Amino acid sequence: MEILEEFKKSVSCVMLFNGFNKEGIKFLRNLEKNNSKVWFEDNRHIWEKNILAPNKAFIEDMGETLQILVPTIKALPKVSGSLFKIYRDVRFSKNKIAMKDKIGLMFWQGLGHRMQSSSFYMHYTKEKYFVATGIRTLKSPLLKTYRAYIKNEKNRISLHIILEDLKAKGYNATQAKYQRIPKDFTEDIHYAYLTKLDSLFAYIEYEIDDIFYSVELLDKLFKVYNDMKDLQKWVYEMTLSHKE
Repeated sequence: MEILEEFKKSVSCVMLFNGFNKEGIKFLRNLEKNNSKVWFEDNRHIWEKNILAPNKAFIEDMGETLQILVPTIKALPKVSGSLFKIYRDVRFSKNKIAMKDKIGLMFWQGLGHRMQSSSFYMHYTKEKYFVATGIRTLKSPLLKTYRAYIKNEKNRISLHIILEDLKAKGYNATQAKYQRIPKDFTEDIHYAYLTKLDSLFAYIEYEIDDIFYSVELLDKLFKVYNDMKDLQKWVYEMTLSHKE
């Protein structure tokens, strides 16, 4: 993409990311067979070298690249910043598996909690990588804000157009969770399906390929995020109307 090539020429720093690590994928395969904190801590040095280090480099370079689309994007190359913890919180879960089987990374815009902010996201497992934009789950306060925001027909129409455009480009869009239209809306409104959502994102999934292990991954994901930039902007503007 021309805009990305111009950006690369303009930056003075050397790109740190050279692709994800095959040894990192091997680590995830082994973790699947040995999913315990004891095994993980015994092999933490492998995780730090083959997953944590390339993840930090990816966050640095992808974060800087995403400033083309969103100058105020947040990219924090650390665990609990742009990098998700690998430990699962099993305190309130029936699933007591100790470690996650995927590596999650995100970049977000706004002053709110990262999980309730408009974001560019990706995660990878031992087999696939998943690329998305938006918000995975609208928790109750933000869900109320979203529903209030789409009462405005202009906002509702623009969101519908964005989602349809992404579907036409081959992306998947968030699906309705609820069967019924919320009581604050009438059955005859345009694009009533939007009132039934409890998440708001678009995504695409790829098999682990040669590009995943190369610097070319930055270009590939930037193209996806560029395609999804209108959704990211819509979601961000919606969050600006949220009152704590």
